[in-house]
Amino acid sequence: MADYPAVPPWVAEALRDGLAIPAHPLALTAARRLDARRQRALTRYYLDAGAGGLAVGVHSTQFEIRDPRYGLYQPVLALAAETIAAWEQTHGRRIVRIAGLCGRTEQAVREAELARELGYHAGLLSLGAMAGATPPELLTHARRVAQVMPLFGFYLQPAAGGILLPYTFWREMTELPNLAAIKIAPFNRYQTLDVVRAVAQSGRGIPLYTGNDDHILLDLLCAHALIVGGEGVRVTMRGGLLGHWACWTKRAVEQLALCRAARDAEVVPAELLTLALQVTDCNAAIFDAAHGYSGALCGIHEVLRRQGLLDNVFCLDERQTLSPGQAEEIERVWRAYPGLNDDGFVAEGAEGWLA
Repeated sequence: MADYPAVPPWVAEALRDGLAIPAHPLALTAARRLDARRQRALTRYYLDAGAGGLAVGVHSTQFEIRDPRYGLYQPVLALAAETIAAWEQTHGRRIVRIAGLCGRTEQAVREAELARELGYHAGLLSLGAMAGATPPELLTHARRVAQVMPLFGFYLQPAAGGILLPYTFWREMTELPNLAAIKIAPFNRYQTLDVVRAVAQSGRGIPLYTGNDDHILLDLLCAHALIVGGEGVRVTMRGGLLGHWACWTKRAVEQLALCRAARDAEVVPAELLTLALQVTDCNAAIFDAAHGYSGALCGIHEVLRRQGLLDNVFCLDERQTLSPGQAEEIERVWRAYPGLNDDGFVAEGAEGWLA
């Protein structure tokens, strides 16, 4: 439709195939200003690790970048876009660029316009600022933003601090002509099934992506089999858009490949189920599940700091720090599951990424 800019065909195909999309963190100096050198290094790390896309301006990038005191939304998105473009020219591989879009309609539209100008392909639409709105109001909001750029739907469920979005909302969302994919942070399996059922009923094959949770690899392994109109429909999580994949990214790309192969073969090796539980343990430590995820961003930073990619664990909000015992928990899982880190890969590439 003319009112809705289309998803580029190669982007749609890549998302259907399934991508590892890290949620890009924010690198800060000791003075809590943007560290452009290390920000570029992180982008290069993700791309060399095999990520098929990057999400910038999302929760892992810190929502505070939009605060006028910092004015970092445009500079951070622009820096990532420039770094990706330079990498693409050198490596001959295209990268899907996802921009985080937040706020009420006026703000979300402004952010979408900026992201589009910077060459981003879709906007991950956060509805957190729309708490209290009815499903029809939320759909009006989404349609207005979708008239600026394609959308990557996002269900941050109430269990993770989001708002309830019923089946009827998702069924209408799947009719958006430029809905590129949907990310679900699926802590609540019943609410996850609302989205799965809506996608199946749409008949459009909209790809689903898993978000940060305690079930990452199992999400990627499972297939939902439904009957729609008397026909069998199979719905799977094609990939992940994850803050968890913002560290140890080389291993995340490998894990996604293993899950896709097992799912397609319809044979899941026992060791892959064991790996899934190990990843969950690592997620609990890095994302600080013991303290209600309050140290989640700093946990990602701590892993990257230990590897030499970041200089500190700072956030723009000085109140955000590692929780008591969180560093020890990260050290525990690092030692317990040495096969899950990508220390060797980072050690080999860090000098070039930081150049």
